[in-house]
This record gives sequence, structure tokens and C-alpha cells, in this order.
Amino acid sequence: MSTSEPPTWPHCAHGADPAANPVGCRGIHVPGHTVCLAHLADADRDTYLAGLTPGASIEHQGTTFTDSLLNALLNALRDPATGNARLGDAGFRSATFEGGAEFGSATFEAGAWFGSATFKGDAMFESTTFKGNARFESTTFKGNARFESTTFKGNAEFESTTFKGNARFESTTFERDAGFESTTFKGNARFESTTFKGNAWFRSATFDRNAMFESATFEAGAGFRSATFDRNAWFESTTFKGNAMFGSATFKGDAWFRSATFDRNAMFESATFEAGAGFWSATFDRNAWFGSATFKGDAWFESTTFKGDAWFRSATFVEADWFGPLVCAGRVVLSGAVFGGPVTLSFAARRLECRRTRWSSTAEIRLRYATVDFAHAVFEYPLTITAEPDPFMLTDGRQLAEDPFPSAPDPGVRVASLRGVDAAHLVLADLDLSGCLFAGTVHLDQLRLEGACIFDTAPPAVHWRRWAPVRFTERRVLAEEHHWRASQPGAVRGWNVAVLGAGRTGPLQLAPVYRALRKAFEDGKHEPGAADFYYGEMEMRRHADDIPRSERGLLTAYWALSGYGLRASRALAWLGATMLLTIVLLMAFGLAQDTPKQTATGTVPAGGGKVTFEIDKDDPQNPTGNRFTGKRFEKALNVTLNSVVFRSSGQDLTTAGTYIEMTSRLTEPVLLGLAVLAVRNRVKR
Repeated sequence: MSTSEPPTWPHCAHGADPAANPVGCRGIHVPGHTVCLAHLADADRDTYLAGLTPGASIEHQGTTFTDSLLNALLNALRDPATGNARLGDAGFRSATFEGGAEFGSATFEAGAWFGSATFKGDAMFESTTFKGNARFESTTFKGNARFESTTFKGNAEFESTTFKGNARFESTTFERDAGFESTTFKGNARFESTTFKGNAWFRSATFDRNAMFESATFEAGAGFRSATFDRNAWFESTTFKGNAMFGSATFKGDAWFRSATFDRNAMFESATFEAGAGFWSATFDRNAWFGSATFKGDAWFESTTFKGDAWFRSATFVEADWFGPLVCAGRVVLSGAVFGGPVTLSFAARRLECRRTRWSSTAEIRLRYATVDFAHAVFEYPLTITAEPDPFMLTDGRQLAEDPFPSAPDPGVRVASLRGVDAAHLVLADLDLSGCLFAGTVHLDQLRLEGACIFDTAPPAVHWRRWAPVRFTERRVLAEEHHWRASQPGAVRGWNVAVLGAGRTGPLQLAPVYRALRKAFEDGKHEPGAADFYYGEMEMRRHADDIPRSERGLLTAYWALSGYGLRASRALAWLGATMLLTIVLLMAFGLAQDTPKQTATGTVPAGGGKVTFEIDKDDPQNPTGNRFTGKRFEKALNVTLNSVVFRSSGQDLTTAGTYIEMTSRLTEPVLLGLAVLAVRNRVKR
């Protein structure tokens, strides 16, 4: 039966030449003798070996084995039925194997203790079966260590072990935990097609040459925290069914994770990739953490699929020129990340967070489906954010599969925030800006908008507020105006309430935002858009608390009469109403009763001679009787129409009619001019 620790037997009292080995032999003596197996007399050794049977427990701690001595021991334990050695508890702690150690196809029925042993030649454990725990901690393999197709049914402990030659574990099966913590692999470490059914711990391990884990399977946790890979690390087609922990690992050569599958969380926090990091076609079924990781070379995430969130918070990309295209069903978090060179990022993701992300060179971000949070991002060179209408193309000409978005109807991209951004070098193309927060953006007037950038609009239709109807003319509106209006007492339906984290922004802060966006639209020769933002600017000025009441009254009148010179229908409605009122007043009070007749008066000299006549006209008489007749309407209309174009009709008017005409000749041309101005502002380019 296996025990957790080997039995403790006396050490060999003599055997080595004191001149050659002053401390003497450290080997455990053979039962019934006072020396170790290596120093046992030939006859006694033969007797001891003859007494062993397959499956017997042995203890040879500290013993030095030559090739012939080890072969003799294993032959004594060989099962005649299989021809392979079969051992019970096997104690080889601190043993030294001078030549090749051939344990191939052996079966360790119980525990196997090789802790602190030294294999000076090749150690061959191919197709070996360890039914109990196998302990190789602090062991030194000076030659090659071959464990191909070996089965570890108990725990396999290789902590602090040194493999000076190649370590070969291809097709090996670890049914319980495998511990390689602080292990040093000075040669190639080969774990291709290996299966780890328990936890696999490689914490602080050092791989001086290539580490090959292609097609390996980690059914539980895989711990490579603080491991160092001095050469290339191959994890292609590897399957991590438990958590994969590479935190603080250092990859000095290329790290290949092509087609790897991470069924649970993948943790690469603070990892360092000094060469290329290849995650082509890898699949992360849960969250992937690359926080504070450093990518000094290329970062290949082409065709990578993240079914959870992908965290690259505070990661550093020194030279990566491509990042993606990749698919993420959750969030791609680049907040605090740093990009050192020109880069193109291509994501099909639910959300992209780039808060305080820094770009030190030109960059292009091409997106599908995503909502982008760009608050306080920093970039010193032109940066473009654009929506990609079609699926991304891979380098081999295939389209990127978008399996996490099978039923998404719209691949459009929405921007959630640009607060704190210096927009002097920012280009937005074909984006939905209806929910974007702009307050606090610097140099917003230099923002470039390309393609079809969509803003939110005012609530449509007519709304009743108290006793009067309210109708908001359709126009481009910032999300922050929606939030502010929705927060006001008596707000009508249709204004969107603020989302969590949007903050409180009022008219005083929004007026300069509208002004800057108006200039950006004007510079882009988009006059209708500029007109909408001019309207928004004037609205915010009218509602702001920092202007005098007289100015607010003037702005209110300007808004009521013509929508700040932008609503032709409003100006024309007022013009029509004014003309109708003028006609009614003229018919009632302005037109004379009858056309005044002219009279000539003069004096005829008594002796004849020149006669002088004075021709005069009677004063117009105020109307009496029926004033609203068709004839009087025609005259009033003629006077009113002439007033619109600032002309006098020449019609005889009463004193009241004269003042009515003067008033109409002042107001009606102004209203007509406002209507013409509004039409021009909406259609000019």
C-alpha cells in the first residue's frame, strides 16, 4: 500500500574510499545488512535480489546505481507475464544514476520517490505507469528525460527539478495534479498531445529553450504564473478546460497559441511577450485577462473569438501594427492601454472601452456592432474610428466568422462618450452619435465627421403640456440635451433620461458644445447640420442662467417668431397671421367710407383776369355700416400685399388705417425676410 512518505532506514556506514569520498556513502543499507546495495558483497546482493518478487517495495535512498546494478534490480522485479518491471513503494530519494536509467514500461504500483535524485545519463520512463504519487522534486536530469506515453495516476511532483537535456512528455497522461513549479528546462520541453486531467502547475518555471505544448489538454487548472520562456513557446491547438494562468509570465521568444481553446478564464495579467504573440483562431469561452501585459513584438489576434470579456487594461503594445480582426461577444477593454506605433484595430464586439487609452502614433479603429466609450483617451496623431459595413476579411481571403452575433440586425457602431478627448486629430466615420456625451471634449470645433454620422433628434409629434400644445421641430439634438430636458419639471415624453455615469450637464455647459459642433459642420460644408446645432446653441443660451432677463426675452421673441431664423414655416405662419390681422383691421378701421371727392375753390376778379383755384380733397371718413364686404377686402388685401414688399398702395386710408399700414410695412417685410433666411440656411451648401 502506498504511503505518503518513504520509510526511514539507516544510512550506509561505509563502502566508499574515504580518500575519494570523505563523507562516506549516504545510501540506505539493505535490510539485514549494514551497507547499501551498491556496496553489498556480490553474494549478499545476489541473495537480496533473488528474494525480490514483482510488486515488492524497495528503498534505496542515496544509493549510487550503475547501469548493471539498476538493470539487475529491475530484472529481479520483472513480471514474467509481461516482461516489464513491477514495483511497489519505490524509494530512490537522493539516489545517483551514473549511466542511463531504463525504467521504460515499468509499473510503480504504489509511491515512487525520486526526490533530489541525480540522473547523469538519459532517464527513460517511456510508457511507464505510476499508480501512486510520483515525486521527482529537486531532481536533476543531466541527460535527456523521456516520459513519452507515461501515465501518472497519482500526483506527479517535479517542483524545483532541473532538466539539463530535453524533457519529453509527449502523449503523457497526468490523471491528477502535475507540479512543475520552479522547474528549470534547459533543453527543449516537449508536452505535445499531453493530457493534464488534474491541475498543472508551472509557476516560476524556466524554459531556456523551446516549450512545446501543441495539442495538449489541461482538463483542470494550468498554472504558468511567473514562468519564463527563453525561447519559443508552442501551445497550438492546446485545450485549457480549467483556468489558464500565465500571470507575470515572460515569453522571450515567440508565443504561439494558434487554435488554442480556453474553456474557462485565461489570465495573462502582467505577462511579457518580448517577441511575437500569436493567438490566431484561438477561442476563449470565458473571460480573458491581459491586464498590464506587455507586447513588445507583434500581437496576432486574427480570427480570435472571445465569448466573454477581453481585458487589456493598461496593456502596452510597443510595435503591434495589427490588432485583430477578432470577435468578442462581451467587452474589449483597452482602458489605460498604450500603443507605441501605427496600428489598425479591427473588432466585432458588443462594447469597446478605451478610457484613458493612449496612442503615440497614427491609428485606425474599424468596428462592427460595438458601443465605444472613448472618454479621456489621448492621441497625438490622427485617429480614425469607423464603422465597417461588411464582415472583416482575413489575410487568407476568408470572411471573419461572427458566430456570437447570429441574429444581430444592425452591425452599426455607437459612440457612448468622447468626454475629455482632444478632438483636433479625431475623425469619425459612419457612426451613431445619438447617445454620445460631448461635454468636456477639447477642440471639438476641429472634429471631422465623415460619411453618415447620426445624432439623436427631438421628440416628434405634438405633446400637451398643461393647457397648451407643444411641438418640437425635428432637429439634431445632443444626448446631453435629452438628459437635461428629461430632468426638468413637466418634461414631455420622448426625452431620454440620463444613463448611469452620464453626469449632470445643463444649458450653460451645452451652449459651447453646440457652438463647436456647428463650426465643425460649417467647415465640412454641411449647412443643414450646422443649422441644427446653431438652433441648439441658441436654445441653450435662451435657457442658461448667466444671461440678463432682457436678452433672454429677446431670444425668446427670436425663437417664437422664426425659430432663430431657421424655421421658415414658423416665420411664414406669423407673416400669414400678421397679414390676416392687417386685412381685418383695415377693413374694420382703416379704409375710408367712400373715396374722398376733390373740390376746387377760387375767386373771380370783378374786372376779369386770372382766376386762381385751390383744389382740395375731403378727409377720409371713418366707415359706417357693413365694413366687411368683398370690395373692402380687395382693397385691404392690396394694401397688405404692398406692405409685405415695403411699398405704399396709394389707397385712401383713415388715420387709424395709416398707422396700421405703417406697422405692417415694418413687421411683414421682416417676417418675410426671416422666412427667406430660414429657407436659405436649410438648403445652402
